[in-house]
Amino acid sequence: MSNTEGARLFREVCIAGVRQHFPREPKAGYVTPWQDTPQWEGEAAGAVYAQVRHFVEVSGGNTARLSREQKSRLVATCWTAQMFKHFEDPKPGYVADWPALPG
Repeated sequence: MSNTEGARLFREVCIAGVRQHFPREPKAGYVTPWQDTPQWEGEAAGAVYAQVRHFVEVSGGNTARLSREQKSRLVATCWTAQMFKHFEDPKPGYVADWPALPG
């Protein structure tokens, strides 16, 4: 899978998660279709996809043995790093540590 396809997949999975777990109608930006996604966000999605793919590769595929929470923490940390990359002073909620994220 190309990085662009991976970025798009990552974005689609994020949107599905928002729709499944968000109790109200989410902000439009949280569910923006790929073709309307801002450039920075597409780049960030691609970076997270590449980081996770590399992590799986260097782990010899043994990441399947990680718990759902361990996998989720990895993705959240990768995304947080992208927020710091793309924003000088990101909103606190965008860079909250794992325990502060909504369950």
